[in-house]
Amino acid sequence: MTQAPAAPKAVRRRHDREIIALAVPAFGALVAEPLFVLADSAIVGHLGTAQLAGLGVASALLTTAVSIFVFLAYATTGAVARRVGAGDLQAAIRQGMDGIWLALLLGAAVIAVVLPTAPALVDLFGASDTAAPYAITYLRISSFGIPAMLVVLAATGVLRGLQDTRTPLYVAIGGFVANAVLNVGLVYGADLGIAGSAWGTVIAQCGMAAVYLFVVVRGAKRHGASLRPDAAGIRACAQAGVPLLVRTLSLRAILMIATAVAARLGDSDIAAHQIVLSLWSLLAFALDAIAIAGQAIIGRYLGAGDTDGARAVCRRMVQWGIASGVVLGLLVVLARPLFIPLFTGDATVQDAALPALIVVALAQPVCGIVFVLDGVLMGAGDGPYLAWAMIVTLAIFTPVALLVPTFGGGLTALWGAMTLMMAVRMATLWLRSRSGRWLVTGATR
Repeated sequence: MTQAPAAPKAVRRRHDREIIALAVPAFGALVAEPLFVLADSAIVGHLGTAQLAGLGVASALLTTAVSIFVFLAYATTGAVARRVGAGDLQAAIRQGMDGIWLALLLGAAVIAVVLPTAPALVDLFGASDTAAPYAITYLRISSFGIPAMLVVLAATGVLRGLQDTRTPLYVAIGGFVANAVLNVGLVYGADLGIAGSAWGTVIAQCGMAAVYLFVVVRGAKRHGASLRPDAAGIRACAQAGVPLLVRTLSLRAILMIATAVAARLGDSDIAAHQIVLSLWSLLAFALDAIAIAGQAIIGRYLGAGDTDGARAVCRRMVQWGIASGVVLGLLVVLARPLFIPLFTGDATVQDAALPALIVVALAQPVCGIVFVLDGVLMGAGDGPYLAWAMIVTLAIFTPVALLVPTFGGGLTALWGAMTLMMAVRMATLWLRSRSGRWLVTGATR
């Protein structure tokens, strides 16, 4: 006797359980990451203004460098999940090891670039004469932790692909606590100043990487996967990552252009822009958690050859994205009178930020759809389309944003341009999802 197909409600409940099980821990891990910088800032800030300014410049450089290589997590998640769906855990972990080896190679290359060029990089970011020495010190020491940071990205992608987002959450929490303790001990206990903060962060990052490697190596031994570097596999990982690198660079360019335009609007507007952008980034973490769940779940369904299941879970995640966007938008509207005073008491800055935050709130349902579909297509390994879509978005956003100072509207108009950017992304991603061309099944794409 054949089993009756699951009722639609039962299917939705199953999808909801999968999404929640992956998205909630992923959100916790995502939020824990920026806490590293906050902890460093709180500790170094008591050393003096110059030290804090130097940390700010060095942290911006390090964050930019690491964000460029976020494809190590994104590409690995979908590729590993496909093999999990196909029932080949050995190949899944082997794929993950290729990503980790690529991370180590890229990390070594970054160290080779950063060490000799640290003074020039700090100068490029406009550090003052008093802050520059501290920025150079922090940047050079912290560069030794970049390979570990990239290994963490790749290994996080492995575990997400294996449908495990809890371990990254636990490692992130442990890393944050270790970082805070080490920073206090080395900065003040050992009297190393800003160098102690850098070394504390490096040690914490290396510890996180070691935990991840232990988990992945244990899994590799259990399933008989080779740990040796494979040139063909590493090359394939790099090739898969190139389109996602283009996508990330295009998105970074959009954010840099927006900040440059805000700076041209005046001091009050650029200050308000930083407040709005910080909230926008925080909201992005919540929505990105659903996208991460999408990467892992979609990859698994396609690896198993289940296109109907992939379509169904995609629809359900879009519903989650819209609902989450509505809730977040309402929270922004309700909390904005309380949120802005946390950053400034300047009435002019507050007046500039308030209407921009309304625009951000109204855009959240659109952002929810964008993040979800971005994760779905990443999980499907549709990187080339994501790259081209983001290039198109950049081409449309740039002239609109640059015309804001000419036609007026101030910061509110600039965030209107940011909302247009998200609407263009939504249109390109929606068209792709409707086409079904991303539904490529099998253990590899």
